[in-house]
Amino acid sequence: MSVQGLERFRTLFAEEAAVRLAHLGQLLLTLEAGGGRRETVDEVFREVHTLKGAAAVVEFGVLSGFAHDLEERLAALRAGPTLTPAVVDDLLGAVDRLGRLVTASLEGRPDSELRAIAAERASDAPRDVPPDVPTDATATAAVPTPPPQPELVPARPASQSRGSILVPVERLEDLVRLVGEAASAELRVERLVRERLGVTAGRITELAELSRLLNDVQDRAMRTQMVPIATITDQLWRAVRDLSRTLGKDVRWEVEGDQTELERNMLQQLADSLLHVVRNAVDHGIEGPEERRRAGKPEQGTVHLHAAQLGSEVIISVTDDGRGVDVAAVREAAVAHGIDTDVLSDAEMLQLVFRSGFSTARLLTAISGRGVGLDVVHATVDAVRGRAEIQSELGVGTTIRLVVPITLAVLPCLLVEAGGQRFAIPLHRVVVARADEAVTAHGEGHPFLWLDDEPVQISHLSTVLGQSGDVPASGPTIVVNGTLHRHAFQVDALVDHRDVVVKGLSGVLPLIGVVAGTSIEPDGSVLVVLDPPGLVERTRHVVAATSIGGPVRGSAPQRLRILVVDDALTVRELQRSILGRAGFDVSVAVDGVDALAQLAAGGVDLVLTDVQMPRMDGFTLTRAIRADATMSSVPILIVTTLDSVEDRREGMEAGADGYIVKAGFDERTLLEAVRGALGEGS
Repeated sequence: MSVQGLERFRTLFAEEAAVRLAHLGQLLLTLEAGGGRRETVDEVFREVHTLKGAAAVVEFGVLSGFAHDLEERLAALRAGPTLTPAVVDDLLGAVDRLGRLVTASLEGRPDSELRAIAAERASDAPRDVPPDVPTDATATAAVPTPPPQPELVPARPASQSRGSILVPVERLEDLVRLVGEAASAELRVERLVRERLGVTAGRITELAELSRLLNDVQDRAMRTQMVPIATITDQLWRAVRDLSRTLGKDVRWEVEGDQTELERNMLQQLADSLLHVVRNAVDHGIEGPEERRRAGKPEQGTVHLHAAQLGSEVIISVTDDGRGVDVAAVREAAVAHGIDTDVLSDAEMLQLVFRSGFSTARLLTAISGRGVGLDVVHATVDAVRGRAEIQSELGVGTTIRLVVPITLAVLPCLLVEAGGQRFAIPLHRVVVARADEAVTAHGEGHPFLWLDDEPVQISHLSTVLGQSGDVPASGPTIVVNGTLHRHAFQVDALVDHRDVVVKGLSGVLPLIGVVAGTSIEPDGSVLVVLDPPGLVERTRHVVAATSIGGPVRGSAPQRLRILVVDDALTVRELQRSILGRAGFDVSVAVDGVDALAQLAAGGVDLVLTDVQMPRMDGFTLTRAIRADATMSSVPILIVTTLDSVEDRREGMEAGADGYIVKAGFDERTLLEAVRGALGEGS
């Protein structure tokens, strides 16, 4: 066999091995759960035997030899020894090492390195774990370090039809992109026909047929990238199983709706977040056996994953029957973080657990980390234009729900016009759209309409987005759902509803909370796709909300002055923009020396400062403000990239009222911290 031919077959072997190894893990977990022992052992044996033979064909000798040794151990297992968790540990560890050997062999590592991998511990999970490792929130001892978790990457289904072929993912992505561009070209053709011939494209049979075929091609192209959630659930099961063994807990894993499909890239981005969620359920949620007995619960806890498609969204819920979240403890932690909790409902309070560094756990372990985990979940879900929600009842359990669009490429949208500009709003978030303007508004300062026997506040979209110009006295109204609230928006016109090919914002631009992406219109103009949850949250923070009849009556609120201190122009202007839209009067300074000069003139209500700056850093500036009797009472918030415990401690000891890490920075976090420091509500 030629060198090129051998390399090609080795690549194919690696593709096949990934599928077989994922299937092997599933079979071993099923075997431990008591499913069809004899038949399952035989299937495990066949999978390993096939891998051994294929490895020998592509001349991966060490890998083939290791598979042969594993085959011998499985042959002994066929004789019927007791299947203990320790035995399953050994077998799962061997499968993990098979995967590492495949990767190392494909990379051309020397045989000495391959043999070292094969000779690693027979088990990557602990044996003889004490039956009741303390996990109560009041415990002070750390638990053993958990075993390393496999990377969660959606695998191909264990079985493929005879007509299947392996196609590079990049080729499928190119196909979807081209189909999207074809759809945009179709819209341009329809526009030309309407302008030059004076007829709509739908009245021309050939164009109507072309439109139907393009829609069909688009749908089928999108489905080529869809994979079932089942491609990662076995790896999540493995994580639950290994972690519960480490913590001395008895946890049952349940899955429902695992054939629900998501775009492959979407599932890849969510995989690590789901791992965080299930590990959090086992570590923080499920109690130890003794604690469960005291609570009158069965000793075995349950972690249940449920997936379902609802319209153009997929909802993935992870539920545990553990101790639940103590809202009172969350409120206490929120106050310690400088958050004004008086205006937050219990549901809003629970959402705080998704904030960076926010944790109520008193037990810091290698598993829990230091507040790291659920903030990653929120950031990941937010990046794919979804939302993360939490529901919990103390002593009963917790459900974390991830709601994401099926695909990131195409969204059914409602097109509206506001302030002379067109915007697209994802249809799955639109509750109702009323074009007849037959809306009865109530209330002078904050108009609202009645929907499902509940009042829904109304604002004009152009006002919320900060557009200039007069607000029309009347117009169509749409109601959209946010994460926790819904809001009504008056617009100038309802334009159309259609599928929109969404393109993400450039990575060099700052994240804008109300924008989900952009698209290109038939005339070449840019169509902004709004993000309804971000839009609703923005509206809740806009000062001087408007009514259908115009601005709110009454005196304008006093504009508080905020001094932003940062040597980076981009950061200064981003913060100035966010705070200015929220109704604050914003001044800027390039470093601590410049800031002190402005503070000496008076009139500053709050200081927002970076740390690392020339001439005078943020810590020194904070100490200088606190040491001056004329300005010592001015609230100070530190916004910096420094995120170590020592840096946080130094900032707070210097006299800061709050500490925000730029890596976890977003508009909502900033405004909440500012209002909290100023003693305002949301």
